[in-house]
Amino acid sequence: QVQLVESGGGLVQPGGSLRLSCAASGFGLDYYPIGWFRQAPGKQREGVSSIDSDTMTYYGDSVKGRFTVSRDNAKNTVYLQMNNLKPEDTAVYYCAAGGSSRYPLNPHTYDYWGQGTQVTVSP
Repeated sequence: QVQLVESGGGLVQPGGSLRLSCAASGFGLDYYPIGWFRQAPGKQREGVSSIDSDTMTYYGDSVKGRFTVSRDNAKNTVYLQMNNLKPEDTAVYYCAAGGSSRYPLNPHTYDYWGQGTQVTVSP
């Protein structure tokens, strides 16, 4: 059974950092593109970052230079290091698997989703 579990969310002040984790079971994370997405209240789900099976990485324009995606194959876990967080980064963050390398930040191409973890950036 394919399962993705996110962790690491929380409350952080502007300028702070968080590291999100996405642990997988039922399949190897290195076989598929793994994406990070976020959704704020009243907004559409937004592609944040993605790492594919060749370890190519992709980032949304709003997070370039601040967020870094990485993968630990031994732990079957993908991470999202988020630095210099801003209030507009506040959202529920989801990881997803099975996307398309052609459209790495398009949520509609992903098949499996985690339950999400809340990130709140506030003074």
